[in-house]
Amino acid sequence: MQTPAPGQGQGQTAPKPGTPGQPAAQPAPGQTPGQPGAPQAQAEAPVKPVPATLPEAVAKIDTETITKGDLERAIKSVEARVGRSVPPDQRDRVYRQVLDELVNIRLVAHEGKARNIAVADADVDGQIGKIRQQFKTEDEFKTALTQRSLTIDDVKSETRTELLVNKTLEAEILPKVAVAQTDLDAYYQANPDQFKAAESVRASHILIPMNASMTEAQKTEAKTQAEGILKRVRAGEDFAELAKQYSKDGSAASGGDLNYFERGKMVPAFEQAAFSLKTGEVSNVVETPFGYHIIKVTDHKDAHTVPLAEVSDRLSTFLKQRKQQELTQTFIQSLHSKYKVEILI
Repeated sequence: MQTPAPGQGQGQTAPKPGTPGQPAAQPAPGQTPGQPGAPQAQAEAPVKPVPATLPEAVAKIDTETITKGDLERAIKSVEARVGRSVPPDQRDRVYRQVLDELVNIRLVAHEGKARNIAVADADVDGQIGKIRQQFKTEDEFKTALTQRSLTIDDVKSETRTELLVNKTLEAEILPKVAVAQTDLDAYYQANPDQFKAAESVRASHILIPMNASMTEAQKTEAKTQAEGILKRVRAGEDFAELAKQYSKDGSAASGGDLNYFERGKMVPAFEQAAFSLKTGEVSNVVETPFGYHIIKVTDHKDAHTVPLAEVSDRLSTFLKQRKQQELTQTFIQSLHSKYKVEILI
């Protein structure tokens, strides 16, 4: 998890405004049934060059100014999060995107002030406390501020703005976000391909490790151990208990259970063995680059369409998030019309 930049809170309940017309990407299709796919990538339009030397004012919202310092601090926060400086060939694009984000945030905050939405000092202090907790020491926190050219007053100001943005979006967006059963039905019927599940098996395994650096004697010893365990399985001993005792794999604690997987998710030899077994059957010792496996298939599912009842919760969450994003974008676009926005670079 990335350590948050000072001035960036956590646990937001409302979406941050984004560049108008560019909603956040949705989950990829076919990964989890009921989570529709991301929009197709579009060719980027040419970006207007950003001056090498920025003027003191880079944008205005009515009489409020977004300064060169505001933009440079935002850029430093981005660089701190990604761990590198903005590449020279991406400078124009990144600066424009960050400036658009700043404008959108200030627009929402501007509207929040117009609506007399208040942010309590205690909420600001509490949020800053959460940020401080991400650093081991106070000196580390102060160093992070210095690296981003921030003072504690800057952090308080940015935190107050962020909380105001969130409260404004909550007031405007959340009451309008609702997904009815008819919405779920309509999406499910209109997107059948997104609810198709490939053939899958659920399997458990016991792994005795082996690798190329081992001597032949060590490999033979590992295989002999696996064959001995297989005999005990075939004699009726509990597979899960043997996995807990002997398997050298992260699944050992759960009795070797690997849950369901489709073709293409495991190494070929393992996959071939697993998909050739019937439910309840146990394989011979299977060699892969990871070692010697004993595989037991505990369930098998043919390719099928996942029933709506199984995915309704995930689909409802997805549709709510999508609607929230759409409403947020529409709201921000309306603020661009309501207030005078000037980009000065």
